[in-house]
Amino acid sequence: MKHQNSTPVGVSRETVERLRIYADLLLRWNRTINLISRKDEGVVWDRHIADALALLPLLPPDFSHAIDLGSGGGLPGLVLAIASGRPFHLVESDQRKAAFLREAVRAADAPATVHASRIEMVRLPPAPVVTARALAPLATLLDLAAPLLAPGGFCLFPKGRSASDELTQAAAQWHMHVDRMASPTDPAASILRISEISRVGHKS
Repeated sequence: MKHQNSTPVGVSRETVERLRIYADLLLRWNRTINLISRKDEGVVWDRHIADALALLPLLPPDFSHAIDLGSGGGLPGLVLAIASGRPFHLVESDQRKAAFLREAVRAADAPATVHASRIEMVRLPPAPVVTARALAPLATLLDLAAPLLAPGGFCLFPKGRSASDELTQAAAQWHMHVDRMASPTDPAASILRISEISRVGHKS
């Protein structure tokens, strides 16, 4: 099939099959709900699933659970739940996208729970990992993620060309430790691993 244009490296055959179920469902629902750009439908594996799987080696071993903010079409949270086998909480306020996520979780037998809620309103146990992709500028992401991050935890945020500017702007509001890694799927993109987060001027 056209969209199955590469096979993820380093994941089991069973995982690839679950990802295929997810990808097929994503493309089917994308006809009526805007989950990914229509022009990306032919490169869903190389562009979107590979992007999400790039975070897989950065996850801690045997983590208890993770929270994915603004999950949308399940990127990266649902893909990471399928690939890692660890529980993910997928937070998505759009009811139609949340319906897609529930169906994809069921069809792919993924260890994920969908929360159809605004991020600011969701009540979840703090997680050692918080992820988000293409959701908001970094300063805003940290506002949303900080209350949901467990002590000693970190955030994983794929970012595009604006990463340097977003880091500069966020540094005016947040103290943080940043590890910036090149994206394996896009030379202009980065993956930010952000830990030790605290608000500027906040006294603990």
